[in-house]
Amino acid sequence: MALEIDQLQILLKDGLPDADIRIDDVRGDGEHYAVHVTYNGFAGKTRVQQHQMVYAALQGKMGGELHALQIHTNIP
Repeated sequence: MALEIDQLQILLKDGLPDADIRIDDVRGDGEHYAVHVTYNGFAGKTRVQQHQMVYAALQGKMGGELHALQIHTNIP
């Protein structure tokens, strides 16, 4: 069962409070998403650490309910 876009939004907002999040359904199939996250909490972190923070916010859904995810992170 795929992770719905609204569920993905909730997980990211809960895990990265006050982040500006945009989610695109890349293929229109509800299984391939691109997330664009702008978050003050990324300051001082490497790109890998920023992505790890996004994965942590997903609470283990990646690879199960969430099939494919492109991550784009920015600091405001």
